[in-house]
Order: sequence, then structure tokens, then C-alpha cells
Amino acid sequence: MTIAPLSDLAVLPGLSPVQMIGIPLALIGAVFLSLGAMYQHRGVSKVEAASGTSGAAGLNLKHLLALLSRPSWVIGTAMLGLAVVMQLSSFVFSPIIVVQPLGVVSLLLTTLLTARAIRQRLPNVKIFAVALCIIGVGAFVTVAALFAKERAISDEQVATVLVLLAVVVVVFGTAFFFLRKRFKALIYVLGAGVIYGFVATLAKITINRIQHDNFEWLTLICLVALLVATGVGGYFVQNAYASGPPDMVIAGLTVIDPIIAVGIAIAVLGEANAAPWYAFLMFVVSGAIAVTGVFVLERGQTDAEVEAVRRNAVEGRGTQDAQGHRHDTEARVIEQ
Repeated sequence: MTIAPLSDLAVLPGLSPVQMIGIPLALIGAVFLSLGAMYQHRGVSKVEAASGTSGAAGLNLKHLLALLSRPSWVIGTAMLGLAVVMQLSSFVFSPIIVVQPLGVVSLLLTTLLTARAIRQRLPNVKIFAVALCIIGVGAFVTVAALFAKERAISDEQVATVLVLLAVVVVVFGTAFFFLRKRFKALIYVLGAGVIYGFVATLAKITINRIQHDNFEWLTLICLVALLVATGVGGYFVQNAYASGPPDMVIAGLTVIDPIIAVGIAIAVLGEANAAPWYAFLMFVVSGAIAVTGVFVLERGQTDAEVEAVRRNAVEGRGTQDAQGHRHDTEARVIEQ
């Protein structure tokens, strides 16, 4: 009797023990993503306060240069860098439709940290919104783990992804140029989420083609497109920080981003070709639930809460409790 190698033994249909390694890596990345978002939001808020101008209509060059000298923003950027390293490491082991949605864990963590920072209880609408996001993404990743099959990526599939990315960048770039004074946090978040969904896909494509000894000019174009899209998406994220609290930004990045990435993996890369029809129905239903959670979260944000989060980021102070007493947040390890 022959014994199958470890890589061929499936813990779940479609996933081997080796491929399961990507799941804890993605979860660690989610923690870094949450912490990085909190620190970057603090840096953007402090830069706005110091300059006396809002970046809600689009951060200018002066804002961006000032961020580089703000320690909290630099620390947040470093943490986001670690999140990216963990995410890319997870791609080495697991299909994108399994590990990419796990970033939703950072939404729960960021929401709790934000509420704790301003000393406010989570309102019911926010609890409901976060629950929708987690349930939707949780169902999504469960179905994906059952039916995901990774395969070599062809030149035609790569070209399709690059064309779609070009269209997305042109659409959001045009909208930003003409409508930036009317943009709200949700629009910036949607833009960043969609673009970062392509970033994740391009990263997975690059890793996949290297693993299959297929690194040539088209793969190099993917790498360049990945860097450009990362820059564009990063700019949208910073503008989102200037327009809303960090949990709103993370909601978009951990829900919109994976839905786009998984949608591409299913429709273009064929990672779910072996899935039955009811699995696709589950993808649609669970994805709709998760996206609904993002919109409910945005609708549940009050101006008072947004201002409290911004004030806490700038001054390190909490808000008043139900009896009208002001509470200072606990001492920070870093106060920049």
C-alpha cells in the first residue's frame, strides 16, 4: 500500500495540510492591518490639525510630505508593510479565495479598538453592521475552502486582469479628478477596496507564475502594475482616513477588497471551476450580506463619532460619558 504525500492529503475538499498554512499567516496579517490603520489614521489626523486644512477633498502634496515626518504614520505604514508580507506569504501556500477574505478579522479588532479609544459603547447599528460583515465573509471563505482549486495561470488570464485593472484605475481616477470635492469616505473606501482587490490578485498571479517557472515579460508587467495600483490605492486610503474613522476604512478594505479579489479568482482565474452551482449561489448571497454590512456601518456613523475619533487621534482624549464626565484615554506607548 502506498502512502500519499502530505501535500496530497486534503484536510478540507480542495485544501491540503500545506495549503492550510496560509490561513494563520493571513490572520496574523489581519492583526497588523488593524494596528497599522489605527496609527496611520492618527498620523493623517495630526497632519490635518497641524496644517489647519482638511484633506477630505483630497490630500495635497504638502499633506503627503508632512505624513513622512509624522512618527505615528510611519509606524502605521511599517505595520501595514508587515500585513502585506503576511498576506503575500499566505498566497504562497493557499488559494486567494481562501485567505484573502480572512482580513475581515481586522474589522472586528479595529472597531473594538476605536470604541475603546473614545470610551464609547458600540451602538447596536455598528454591532449589527460588523456582524453582517463577519457572517458574510465567514460564509464566503467556508464555501471557498471547500471547493477552491488552484491551477497555473495562463497568459490570457493575466492579460484580462491587467485590462480590467486599467479600466478601474481610469474610472476612479476620472471620478476623483472631477468629483473630489464631493467625495465622502465611502467613495474613497470603495475605490481603495476595489483597487486593492486587484493588487492582491496581481500579487497572487506573480507568485503563481514564479512557482510554475513562468517569470517573463508579462509577469514583469504584472509586478509593475501591482506597484502602481498599490500607490493609487494607498492614496485613496489616506484620503479615506481624512474623511472618516479607521473602522470605516478597514470595513471597505476587508470586505470590498476580498470580494473583488475572489470575484476575479472565480471569473477569470478559474479557482472555483470545480464548484457546484449552489456554491456560486452561496458566493453571491454571502458576498451581498458582507457588502450590506459595509453600507450599514457607513450609515451608522454619526458626525459626533467621527469628530470624537479625530479628536482622540489629535489630542489623545476620550469623549464624555452618559453623565457628562470627560475621560482621558489610557497612556499611549507613543503619542505623536
